[in-house]
Amino acid sequence: MMALLQRVSEARVDIAGDTVGRIGPGLLVLVCAELDDTEAVGQKLLAKILKLRIFSDEQGKMNRSVQDVDGGLLIVSQFTLAADTRSGNRPGFTGAAPPALGEALYDRFVQAAREQHPRVETGRFGADMQVHLVNDGPVTIPLRMAI
Repeated sequence: MMALLQRVSEARVDIAGDTVGRIGPGLLVLVCAELDDTEAVGQKLLAKILKLRIFSDEQGKMNRSVQDVDGGLLIVSQFTLAADTRSGNRPGFTGAAPPALGEALYDRFVQAAREQHPRVETGRFGADMQVHLVNDGPVTIPLRMAI
């Protein structure tokens, strides 16, 4: 499973003109399930996200996690993170989990996040979404987990 984290001062997801998820300071988490992923991989990825120290402390050093700063999580499914661009000019997505598996893993990831963190918002799996964000820093961190 992979994720792209963006530290944000605010972010929201709109679908057909309606805002379906919004956070203030926190993390925008773009997440992609891959072919061999399991729920255990998602749990490992979530644990890393919640504890990753990418927020500034009083001295301006990245020493605080999203939990430490009581930030929000905006979790958005994004299968295009699995893009294979090694050959040609059109990305391939054969490394992404099939839609049914991807949605199940995404739903479980979100459920676990809600069990472990007080402020979790989401997009909608498979929807045409417009993601708006103000990247704070900018700080953008790619993560990939495997068992």
